[in-house]
Amino acid sequence: MLRVLSQIFTFFRRRADNNEEPQEPLQGDSKLKTVQGFVTSFSSDHGWIDESIYFSANVAGNVALKVGQKVTAIVEEDEIASRLKAIKVDAVSENFDVIMQPDPKMRVLAGCVTRVKKDIVYIDKKLYFSLDIFSTGFVPYKGDWVEIEYSKKSRTSKIKAHSVKPMNCKHVENIYITSLEERSGVIDYSIFFTLDSLKYPAGYEPQQYDLVNAVIVESTQVGCTWRAVSITPVQSSF
Repeated sequence: MLRVLSQIFTFFRRRADNNEEPQEPLQGDSKLKTVQGFVTSFSSDHGWIDESIYFSANVAGNVALKVGQKVTAIVEEDEIASRLKAIKVDAVSENFDVIMQPDPKMRVLAGCVTRVKKDIVYIDKKLYFSLDIFSTGFVPYKGDWVEIEYSKKSRTSKIKAHSVKPMNCKHVENIYITSLEERSGVIDYSIFFTLDSLKYPAGYEPQQYDLVNAVIVESTQVGCTWRAVSITPVQSSF
């Protein structure tokens, strides 16, 4: 009986809510916040940012989004669904943004690596650099986000790169290798790695369920927004 009464009450409550005039979000609403992230899944009517922020296709306007696209979103908490929801999504330039430096002669280009061929790293078809100028110990991989410090040559449109480093890099501790198939795997369900570019101690062979510490960089991979560049075992599963 209580269950039936509850359903009746919910029905009339929803009708009352539907009759209310829709309200535009207030500019000063403290519940709204702006975030940057990557589209990790997208279908014809909705998608997810960083696998944690839901958005419907109509809030992206006429922008054609795709998985791996970097976006800026205005986010609110959906109390009914107990999740974060984007009410506006804007695409960030697909491959790079220019970040102005205090020194007018020096600038920083934030870009996504699209290809690595031998000793050449490509940001797009026209922008590429030699591995020699990358930060010591960092070997870029397709999907990595990097910052290129450069200057423009006088009386020409050409640029001179001075250094390249990961756009975001951090150290994480005590996390598990949650999957490993052939040469690629995932740590903590969110950090991609490939044995082809991963650094780890001699004599150690990464295994699923190993507890590790890792150095990770921001990178656009399938289902992940970070890539491990090195790991150190804390506890082996075997």
